[in-house]
Formats: sequence, C-alpha cells, structure tokens
Amino acid sequence: MAMLRKMQGFGMLRAFLVLLGVSALCNVALGTRKENASVDHRGHRHRHPAHLSLHRHRQMMGKEGQVLHRSKRGWVWNQFFVIEEYTGPEPVLVGRLHSDVDSGDGNIKYILSGEGAGTIFVIDDKTGNIHATKTLDREEQAQYTLTAQAVARDTNKPLEPPSEFIVKVQDINDNPPEFLHGPYYARVPEMSNVGTSVMQVTATDADDPTYGNSARLVYSILQGQPYFSVEPQTGIIRTALPNMDREARQEYDVVIQAKDMGGHMGGLSGTTEVKITLTDVNDNPPKFPQSVYPMSISEDKVPGEEVGRLKAKDPDLGDNGLVNYRLIDGDGINMFELSTDSETREAVIKLKKPVDFETKRTYTLKVEGSNLHIDPQFLAWGPYKDEATIKISVEDADEPPVFVAPSYTFEVEENAPEGTLVGRVHAKDTDVANNPVRYMIPRYTDVEQFFSINSEDGMITTTRPLDREAQAWHNISVSATEIGGHHQDTKVRVNIKVKDVNDNAPEFATNNEVLMCETVVAGKVIETVSAVDKDEMAHRQHFTFSLAPEVAHNHNFSLKDNRDSTASIFVLRKGFSRLTQDVYYLPIEINDNGFPAMSSTNTLTIRVCSCDSKDIILSCNVEPYVLPAGLSTGALIAILACIVILLAIVVLFVALRRQKKEPLIVFEEEDIRENIITYDDEGGGEEDTEAFDIATLQNPDGANGFLPRKDIKPELQYPLRPGIGRPAANSVDVDDFIKTRIAEADSDPTAPPYDSIQIYGYEGRGSLAGSLSSLESVTTESDLDYDYLQSWGPRFKKLADLYGTKDCSINDADDGEDS
Repeated sequence: MAMLRKMQGFGMLRAFLVLLGVSALCNVALGTRKENASVDHRGHRHRHPAHLSLHRHRQMMGKEGQVLHRSKRGWVWNQFFVIEEYTGPEPVLVGRLHSDVDSGDGNIKYILSGEGAGTIFVIDDKTGNIHATKTLDREEQAQYTLTAQAVARDTNKPLEPPSEFIVKVQDINDNPPEFLHGPYYARVPEMSNVGTSVMQVTATDADDPTYGNSARLVYSILQGQPYFSVEPQTGIIRTALPNMDREARQEYDVVIQAKDMGGHMGGLSGTTEVKITLTDVNDNPPKFPQSVYPMSISEDKVPGEEVGRLKAKDPDLGDNGLVNYRLIDGDGINMFELSTDSETREAVIKLKKPVDFETKRTYTLKVEGSNLHIDPQFLAWGPYKDEATIKISVEDADEPPVFVAPSYTFEVEENAPEGTLVGRVHAKDTDVANNPVRYMIPRYTDVEQFFSINSEDGMITTTRPLDREAQAWHNISVSATEIGGHHQDTKVRVNIKVKDVNDNAPEFATNNEVLMCETVVAGKVIETVSAVDKDEMAHRQHFTFSLAPEVAHNHNFSLKDNRDSTASIFVLRKGFSRLTQDVYYLPIEINDNGFPAMSSTNTLTIRVCSCDSKDIILSCNVEPYVLPAGLSTGALIAILACIVILLAIVVLFVALRRQKKEPLIVFEEEDIRENIITYDDEGGGEEDTEAFDIATLQNPDGANGFLPRKDIKPELQYPLRPGIGRPAANSVDVDDFIKTRIAEADSDPTAPPYDSIQIYGYEGRGSLAGSLSSLESVTTESDLDYDYLQSWGPRFKKLADLYGTKDCSINDADDGEDS
C-alpha cells in the first residue's frame, strides 16, 4: 500500500485533501472496495479495485471447482499538487510514498524517476517523502510525470512494480493581461452615429483560464471619454458622441485597460493605446473669402494673358474638397474666360478677346464654385456651392497706330512710267492723344525698291516701269509709326498686282525640227504648229498664222490656219531627195490679234529623211551615203576612239623617251672605251655629250655584222653595199675601220640625221701609242713621245697638235677634252 501525504500549513489544500477522502468513502459505498487505505490531513492514496476485481474475476473463473486465493495488490496513487511560485526558506513537501511491505526496518529503498527527478523533485529513499527544491512556474510547465518504485536496499530488487503519478503545478494569479498587438491604429468617418464600431482590442492572460478567475478579463477605458467607449467583455471600441467633426479635431488618443480576476480588487491589469483618426466626409460647402474681387487688365494685352486668380476655401480633403469653377453671368462673359489651375486649384481669369480702353473701361463677371462630389448622407446640409463677383478695370496703354484695313490690294499697269500712283494706305492713332503717323516701306519687303511711299499721307507710287512677265505680283509691307509717342509701329500687308499690257509677240510653242520622208506625197500634213504668248490672252483672243511674204509662193510647202490658234503645214509636191537638199527653212508669221497687235516671224525647220515602205524614218543624215557599205555609226565611233587612244599612247611614249635618253646603238657586248668628241660649237659639257650616241667602238675582232640601232626599229634590213669592204678580223688599220663605219652609216636609211661628227680612236693590237685617255694624262705626269701621231694622217692632226709637243701642259689637254 502507498500512503500519500501533502504538505502541512495550507488550509485550502487540506480542505481539498479532505474532499478526496470523502470521495474515497463514497467510492466504498458505491461498491468500490478500498483496502488498507488511510486518509489524513496531508494526503490520500487509494486503489483501483475495479481493475483488480476484473483481474481477480478472471482468476476465479480459471478452473471450475478450484479454490482461488486473492493475492495482494500493489500500490498506486492518483496525483499530487504543488503551488507555483513558492518562495519559502525550505523545500516544499509534495507528498510521501509508503509501501505495505515496508515494515519500518529500513530495508526498503524508494526510487523516483521521470521529469525533474533528482533536479526539481527529490525523494527521501528511507521515508519516501518527496520535496520540490525549486520554484515552479505553471506558465513554463503545468505538470510533471514521475515514476515511483520500492526496491530492496541491499539487492536493489524491485519489491513492487513501478507506478506513475503526476505532480500538477497549481496556478496563482501571477501574470497580468497583455495586449500583444498594441499600440493600435483605427479610423472612423467623422459625423458617425453614436455606437459606431471603431475596432476590437484583445488582451491575453498567461494564467490558467480553467482555475479560478486568474484569466477572466474585463475591459475598460481609461482615456478617450466621452468620445469613445469600450465593451467590458469583448473589447469593442465604439463612438460615444455624435457629430464628431474632423475639421475641429482629427485625432484621438484612447487608452484601454484589461483587468483579470473579473475586474475585482486585487486583480492584475494591462493597458494599450489606440490612436483613432477621423476620416473626412464632404460635410462642408465651398466658400469664397470675398464677395467681390477687383482686377485690372491693360488694353495692350493679347488674348490668353492672365487677368487674376481667386479660390474658394473648402476644409474637406481630397475629392471632397475639390471645387469646380464656372462663369455664370456678367457683361464680360464673352471677353474673358475661366480655367482651373490643376496644382493650386485656383480659378484663373484670362483674356479671351482684346479690350479697348477707349471703347469700354470696366467689365463684371460672376463666378460660381461648387463641389464635384456630394455625399447624399449630408445633402441636407447644402447647398454645396458659393458665388463671387469679379470687377475688371481696363487700363489705358500707349498703343501703336491701327490701319483702317487689315490688308490692301492695288493694281498698276505694267510699263507704267515712274511715279505712277498705285494706292493709298491709312492708319490712325487710337489713343486719346491721337498723334500723327509716319509711313514707310521696310526695305526687306521691297528689296529692288520698285515702290515708294509718302511718309505723311501713305500714297504709294512706282519708282520705275514694271514688267508683268518678270513678276506679276508684288507683296510688300507698310509700317506706320506714331510720332511723339513711344515710337510704336504696326505693319500692314499690301499686295500689288501688275496688270498685263500686250507687249510680247507670240512665238512657236516648241522649236523642234519637222522630219519628213523623201517619199512624202503631195497634200500630206507634215506638222501642226501652235504658239504661245507671254502676255495674258484676252477673251476670244487667238493666234493667226501665215507664211512670210518671201515664201508665200513657194512650190514646196503651204500653210492652213485652223482658227484655233494652230496651223497645219502641207506638202505641195513629191520627189524630195536628201542628196539634192536635206533641210528646208519655212518662215511663218504669227499674229496675236491683241491691242496693240503683236506679231513675229518664226522659222520652221523641215529635214528630209530616209524612210521605209511604212514611212518609218530610218535616217535623217547625209553621211551614210559616203561611208563604206556595212559600216554603222557605232563602228565609226569605235574606230575613232581607238585612234584617239593610239595617239595618246604615242604622245606618252615620245614624252617618256625625251625624259629618259638612251643610247641609240645596242651593242651585243659592252666594250668600255674612252671617247673623244670634237665639234666646232662651244657646248654645255656633259649635256651635249648626252645628246649624242657616244658608245664605245666594238673591238674589230668581235665585229661580225651589222650593229642594231636602239632608237628605232627598222622595218627592213638593208645589206651592205657590195662595193664597201670590211676590214679583216685581224686588221689594225684604224683608218679603214672608220671608213667602213661611215659607209655603213651613210647607207643606213633608218639612222637619224644627227648633225655631228663622231671620231673614233682605236688603239689596235700592239699599238705603241698606248692609252690616249686625257683622264690618265691629268692624273699622271707621262713623258711619252706622241710625235708619231703626225704620221697617221690628217684625221689625227688634232691629236698630234695636242699631244705631239712635250711643252704642252696638262691644262691644254683638259681644254681639248672639254671642247
């Protein structure tokens, strides 16, 4: 058996335990038998005989006729209670465990396990007393499940099966109510009826709502009366006053309290703030601050200029405060217009038409301002509109002169003499002063200065004759400036039309040639001519055509006037031939029948052409008859183009050859020799040397034929004359060699006629003279004897004179070389 004991000193707990004892007695009376159960003022324990009785019943029915003995049952207990937040100096005694097998000799040990065992709850293993060593908080954990068991102290062998029990933490009112979502914000329309719901606030209490009144809350309002109220049980906030005006006060700070213990004394409480804003409704009509608005406008302002502004005040917000303006009356309703500024919501008065101080000096307008959006709920509070009067004064201004007409149109005949009157413009000063006006023509409108104007009376005249055919209209401007004022000016358009005079003779409409076939038959119309006239054609005026008197009786062509300003050209005969005459000129006289009448003679060109059998023109030129057969015009053009290209190539080649002068003779093998060129005229040194072919002589041993020319390519090769002998290969006779070369040059027709004498010196094989170079004679002082040159003949006389005497200086030799 187990004994449950509770802590002493708590009357309420004792009363509760006594009730548990009474409940146990009632259970015995109802047939639930309890054995070895004892109840005292500190605890209780009891059995569950129903379960065991069932178990016992099953044992009794096990074997029929067998005597069954009831076994002792183990101990179990219901639950323990411990109050939360206990702060005493000693641990709280939760209860006491006791087993039937415990004889008090200390051989039994009590063991406790489960939630908080050993930390929060400890047990005396000898006595079975359970104590709570820490302060418990029901809001953290409301109950603990533990397991108790009695074992032998020496062997730790269980004496009874383990049994669970629950320790419940008994709640106390230690948590105040809390508003978890505060502070709150709410909105309610202004002018709402009493009792209109604003919002609901809800507080929570962490205490046990099933035990006592710790979590039973009551709501009340601490701040915000008499405007709002709150329902105690639900926390719904409602309006408490009628006609709350947003324009008077827009925001309210309300404080709501929630108190537990049903609101009784000793309960805990919590508060929250609720900010309530009154939203706007259209409950105010617009109102103009003034009944009359004075404004002014100068008479020189143009339409569209702003005159003034006014605004009706509406304390409502948003669309409820929008005001629409319109003009409803007044003598200036046609002179002024009204619009609304989208940003400032002001009524803007603007000038619609120009005003004149001299004509009317004051205007009156009546303006209405009304709400666009009206709430039907407050329609009886209207009307939602207001009116105001605007008085506009026109101010005088120094205005420019004004022309009598907005524009002028005049006419003048062309060719009219200088000074011809065109017309008159007139402007006046509309101001009270009525100052005189001065006129002028701006030069940029009459650049060529065809017209002039009298600055005082506005008379416009021509400055020279006008030509309608050159310019039919003249568009100029005339400026009028007030004299003595602020020199303001105004301009007017003047259009001047130049009237036509018949001063131009008619002429052919086109000047194209008339093409006529050679095979044309007599009487055929080959052309219909028409005429044009630069002058304007009067009504029923037309052109007449006739042949000129000098060809009136020709036998080739005739003319017929069609009386519709055209004429037909007829052929009088046949048998025209291009070889005989390919072009005919027919003078035709044209008369315009104007006033004064003007006529002219125009020549019609008629060209004879070659045609096929269907009178389709093939050719109108004479050249095809003299060209070879089968050669077309395209071929001729191609040939001419080729000739031009060839000529260009030849000219280019000659020009290049003149710039780059090359030797005229091409030697098969270059044999560099010294050259001495002697000529009578004093030349320019190296420039003259380059003008001639001064190539060195070919070695006679290697000369075996005609040397080709490089300057031109001969078409034919002419053989040497038979009478001219060629020296032997081993000949060393220089005179014969030179004669041979001269003969070859004379007999060569392709050789250019150079006006020069080429004298060649060849030392020959085994010559005693050695080198005749003047260059070597300059650089070396040679004592050679050149007297043997005297025996070479007259051809070497010059050399003998230069080198034959030893007293000749080197400078003389240089001079001879230069010459």
